[in-house]
Amino acid sequence: MTLVGSARRDFRTEPAVNTLSQHLESTARMTRKDASMQTDFEELNMQNEDDEDEDGKVTEDEEPKACGVCGDLAKGYHFNALTCEGCKGFFRRAIKRSSELQCPFLNNCIITKSNRRSCQACRFQKCQAIGMRKEMVMSEEEVLQRRTRIRRRKMHLASEQISLQQEQLIQDLVRGHRNTFDSGFSRFTGFRPMDRDLLEDHEHESHLVTSCPFFGQSKSEPAAPTHSFSCSSSGLCESSETLEDPTSEEKGFIFTFLPHLVDLSTYMIQDVIRFSKSLQDFRTVIIEDQISLLKGAAFEMMQIRFNIVFDTATNQWKCGSIIYCIHDAFRAGFQPFLLDPLFKFHHTLRKLDLQEEEYALIQALSLFSPDRPGVQEHQVIDKIHEKLALALKTWIDCKRTDPGKHLLYPKIIACLTELRSMTEEYSKQILQIQDIQPDTISPLLMEVVSKNPCNDF
Repeated sequence: MTLVGSARRDFRTEPAVNTLSQHLESTARMTRKDASMQTDFEELNMQNEDDEDEDGKVTEDEEPKACGVCGDLAKGYHFNALTCEGCKGFFRRAIKRSSELQCPFLNNCIITKSNRRSCQACRFQKCQAIGMRKEMVMSEEEVLQRRTRIRRRKMHLASEQISLQQEQLIQDLVRGHRNTFDSGFSRFTGFRPMDRDLLEDHEHESHLVTSCPFFGQSKSEPAAPTHSFSCSSSGLCESSETLEDPTSEEKGFIFTFLPHLVDLSTYMIQDVIRFSKSLQDFRTVIIEDQISLLKGAAFEMMQIRFNIVFDTATNQWKCGSIIYCIHDAFRAGFQPFLLDPLFKFHHTLRKLDLQEEEYALIQALSLFSPDRPGVQEHQVIDKIHEKLALALKTWIDCKRTDPGKHLLYPKIIACLTELRSMTEEYSKQILQIQDIQPDTISPLLMEVVSKNPCNDF
């Protein structure tokens, strides 16, 4: 049985592209137009209305009503009385005035629209007579608090609406993801054979299997065909003593699944690079930072993509006709100290039931981490990271309808944080495996885990 796919690609027969520098060489020649994507934040437009105007306004369908103070056209109820805008403002100012108003005449002036400015004392007296209440006038502190609440409310509403720039950003990410990720792995061909046997003396193999309940279930598992196989899995290796630092005894140990897993990892890293190069923001970053970002994020982005095909019911990664389980990684030489948290990560993230857009966004979030070793333009990367984080948060707020959506964003960030804590251990174990079984790890994979500075490439 063979893998079928019109877009089949044998990555082992293509021209050798072994380093990140070679993968990114074409990117370095690209022009940097649109280098900094500008996001315009419109200033909050405060309506030119008085803060105390909460009682209601006369609609156009209603008959015009006269102000109870001066007879002018009343716009609504202010401070418990039907008044015009002018008398509303006058009453508020009069309440806040420290000096006492006095009538220059006989305290019985007739207040009309034309002469309402002539006697403030009688006008104020008329305001009180029709029921305007001074306790309804807010203090300066209360006005400021109310304006702050209004501003926050408007900002909150604005944050729950996806902007055109965010829509375009998400569309570009999804397009790049679809062009570089095939859940059926139909382009993954020409890989080295998959062998689940552990080639070592029987006594040592027996110790490896019996010390790990996870492996005990598949000890007698028959050899699988090259292109179609599955494995039973129900847990993790619990022994942390299986693979310690390499000893003379373990130097002869052959990790039979390692060649295939290296081919799979190399294939996925190549697709991660293609995805990164498809992003406009990535192409505007200097070549040295592109390499640093990819070196730091390749493992994390691979696992995020691998999570898409993870089945929590069977504990398997179903890549089309190829099915992997966690102890395949053990057979390749990886230790439970990495596999245990990695397995839990896949369960936790998969249960969040992320959408395609969210998977694309978190890949980009992982890529654009400003604190990766070797990054030079931290502020540039940080700005992109913040833009992506806001886009993810806004997407969840706008597109998700489930009751627990307010918890989804922090859960995603927690998963990414947990995944990042495994990156160094992954690199450490790759280098350890290389010592035990030399000349198996591909140059591209070795460069990803290497601690060499970028300018050495």
